[in-house]
Amino acid sequence: MQWFELADAGAGGAGGVLGSILPLVLMFAIFYFLLIRPQQKKAKQRNAMLDALKKGDKVVTIGGVHGTIMELREDTLVVKIAENTRVTMEKGAVNQVVSSDTATAE
Repeated sequence: MQWFELADAGAGGAGGVLGSILPLVLMFAIFYFLLIRPQQKKAKQRNAMLDALKKGDKVVTIGGVHGTIMELREDTLVVKIAENTRVTMEKGAVNQVVSSDTATAE
């Protein structure tokens, strides 16, 4: 009689482990699809935008400064923000591209 009781207790213990791990797996899946995946997609789009920057693009920086790209280097760019004012900044400081030369030419 004791052997059957031990076998039943072992089966119940395995179900208990599965029952305690399943909510954690579900919680991780929810976090992945609601938080991690969209953030990765947004970062990928931002990196593509920064890689596509070119001379003549009108940009807005993270600080809200509007300007036109005059010179492009590997990690920095020179932005014309006024008639005789040029500023050197990091590429990562660009928040968005407002318009580009090719878009206005077409």
